[in-house]
Amino acid sequence: MSLPLSYLSAALNYTFHQPELLEEALTHRSASPHNNERLEFLGDALLNLIVAEYLFQQYPKASEGELSRLRASLVKGETLAGLARSLCLGDWLRLGSGELKSGGFRRESILSDAMEAIFGAVYLDGGMTACRDLVLRLLQDCLTRLLSADELKDPKTRLQESLQARQQPLPIYNVLEIGGKPHAQSFTVECVVDEFRAIAVGSSRRKAEQEAARQLLEQME
Repeated sequence: MSLPLSYLSAALNYTFHQPELLEEALTHRSASPHNNERLEFLGDALLNLIVAEYLFQQYPKASEGELSRLRASLVKGETLAGLARSLCLGDWLRLGSGELKSGGFRRESILSDAMEAIFGAVYLDGGMTACRDLVLRLLQDCLTRLLSADELKDPKTRLQESLQARQQPLPIYNVLEIGGKPHAQSFTVECVVDEFRAIAVGSSRRKAEQEAARQLLEQME
């Protein structure tokens, strides 16, 4: 027997004037043609806007690229699924029999989609202020732990900027070996800067280059 929706409203610290909106937000497409996909679409846009607005105000000196990286770290599926798990959202999800049997109530994509749908439902029920308050309240811990924009840059970017600041030559990346079958290749790449050299293996050339750059940064620090 599913728990009353009032328990979830209490966890959200928001009381719906139209509880049918919350029911819709919790309904997966496997359970009904009247599901949460439209609310998810709306909630995704709202989440990006609210987080963008918050970061714009909190980081007045950050560039567009830095703001984008910060936002991406907050609105990704992993973060949203974590919020959903903290609310035990899976206990209220309405799934079809197939998704129930396969453990859909634990799946990251389903949880994150439902979280976005709830943001959309709160917006339709209580307006922008209610939605903003909910998003920022749920993301409070993430916002407190937010990494700096520099820490969110990928290793290749950080290595290049570090070398430019020192007026050193840019790194050279060489593919040393490509192995494995076409659908499961592995790439061995070296990254060279002056006397420093790092070798890494990855499932793509890009991943191998990023790992080699990360190793080289550690050598140079």
